[in-house]
Amino acid sequence: MTFIAPSPRRTVSRFTVLGALVALTGCSGGETKVMSLAELSDRSLTFALADVDDAETPDAQGAHRVTVSYSVAADGPCSRFADDVTATLNGQPMTLVPGGASDVGGRSEACENSRAYFNFDPAAWGREPLEDIVVQLQDASSTVRLVAKNAKAKRRFTFQGEGTPDKLRVGQSYDFLWEPSSEVPGTVEALLLREEGRAPGVLAVTQDGNKATVAIPAGTPQANHTLTLSAALEGVVSECAGVASCSGAIYHAQDFVLSVVP
Repeated sequence: MTFIAPSPRRTVSRFTVLGALVALTGCSGGETKVMSLAELSDRSLTFALADVDDAETPDAQGAHRVTVSYSVAADGPCSRFADDVTATLNGQPMTLVPGGASDVGGRSEACENSRAYFNFDPAAWGREPLEDIVVQLQDASSTVRLVAKNAKAKRRFTFQGEGTPDKLRVGQSYDFLWEPSSEVPGTVEALLLREEGRAPGVLAVTQDGNKATVAIPAGTPQANHTLTLSAALEGVVSECAGVASCSGAIYHAQDFVLSVVP
């Protein structure tokens, strides 16, 4: 699976949250074994929801994606899904990546995770009600089921207060609310990149629950900028069957194209 290539302005924790899903981990000599879901039942299953609203590349591959990935066994062969494995997310088919030995980067003894992903339509999710994400993998041997409580939602940072998010003033602070409001994200990061600039500036953020207050420093150049807000939170797994354990995370980043004015 390929996630969005990081743009120069993004030094945020997107890949910390999602990187475990595509592990190239040392294994037993790069050997691949086709395994049924029953044979994978002692592995852990990790899910990640990436929801990235990037102003430069709004339709980037992997920008709006749910992925479930099997762990790699340190002392066993690389797993590969059998041909009869299927996967669905809320009844819709997922794309399977069988996994197996990988020579990416010249690492001939690495394993690529067996996994499945689903690219969701952010506009559709924005219209639809909040609900659980139900992932089900099946083959002739067994069924694996992971339910992430209330994970199916379009995340947003919504501008609050006077003015508009396309024109921010130096020396002022502005509030943004994480939605859905029932969630409280982890640490919110704010990056401000001047148009045609090379290095983003890290802005101070104060959090109160799902509200993030972002300060525009007094010395900020009066020019066009891109403000990127990002945060992650741990997913709530309400059902896990057919594997040893389930866990996951949700990540959202959002760009605001704006002018900084006096």
